[in-house]
Amino acid sequence: MKIKMLLLALGMIGAGALIAGAGASQDVPAPRYAVLTDTGGVSAQALREAIDPLFDSEAGLGETRAVVVMRGGEVIAERYAPDYGPQSRFLSWSIAKTVTSLLVGIMVSDGRLALDDPAPIAAWRQTGDPRGAITLRQLLQMRSGLRNIEQVAPAAQSDTLDMMIGAGARDQAAFAADKPLVDAPGSTFRYSSATSMILAGIVADHLAPGGTAQARRDATTRFLAARFSGPLGLTGFTPEYDERGTVHGATMMHMTARDYAKIGALILHRGRANGRPLIADSWFDTMLAPSPANAAYGAQIALNQAHARNVLFPGRASASLVSAMGYRGQFVLVSPEQDLVIVRLGNSRDEEIGALKDALARLVRRFPG
Repeated sequence: MKIKMLLLALGMIGAGALIAGAGASQDVPAPRYAVLTDTGGVSAQALREAIDPLFDSEAGLGETRAVVVMRGGEVIAERYAPDYGPQSRFLSWSIAKTVTSLLVGIMVSDGRLALDDPAPIAAWRQTGDPRGAITLRQLLQMRSGLRNIEQVAPAAQSDTLDMMIGAGARDQAAFAADKPLVDAPGSTFRYSSATSMILAGIVADHLAPGGTAQARRDATTRFLAARFSGPLGLTGFTPEYDERGTVHGATMMHMTARDYAKIGALILHRGRANGRPLIADSWFDTMLAPSPANAAYGAQIALNQAHARNVLFPGRASASLVSAMGYRGQFVLVSPEQDLVIVRLGNSRDEEIGALKDALARLVRRFPG
């Protein structure tokens, strides 16, 4: 996978080939609709009319591989492209960032981490280091002030690629934390996969303080099973780890389409799953609050608010709608006012994302509320 990413950055393979390798596939073709019902206040016909265009290869939306619609806690529509099905695992890309925020939320709920204390990074504790002022909240809201060049190409100028497959690949959180401060902490929004890896490193540090790479990985795996994927019933959840034993909290998690829907439902229900709280309700006041440096971004999640850097569709859906989002058109849309979760997974080029968002907005508007 890392080799494919490097080849992509160097222009030696197309992004479509990378995505094809990254998404899981099963050999048995799935039926067009695994589920399609009249429940949820919308007819099956109306759902079909809104969902089928997402799979139209001539519509200029890219390749949709899975769509799941959940309303009132029940899956009311579920469709897959050929060669994909309910057991297929799909790469999260940056949906992993939202998962990382939820993991931090568990630790804040437990009292292990404090939002407005200096982030617990040992390398920043040296006397006179200005990074010592960066708080956990600022990391979550992508306003740490650390240098980061998120672009993929040219590869030689990409901090992200250097972290994932270059000099920083073995210990990505430490590599990210070593970047210099270029803006005052809290002052500037800078989208950064490196920031998400710093957060993932903080989680591992608390679970296995001073531990070996294997100890960090084992502790994180146990924590995920006990506090996240297990209680949520995520049947396909498979995160990757770097060589230091830090979970790839920025991009590299794999799940089924229904797993993504369950994560959306956890956000919708403000930390409750299967009738019990996994994360404190108050965490979602933090997670869904606009970043002071970008009103369209919360704590590792996109908000449907008007802003120059908005990535959703303000004015065409409720302002309370939020989304975990990933590269090439991965969406987990959550609309509390409509009791609605919509998952779309696939492969869309940059020039197709606008039309894809238009189609998703039309699907959202099919539902009352």
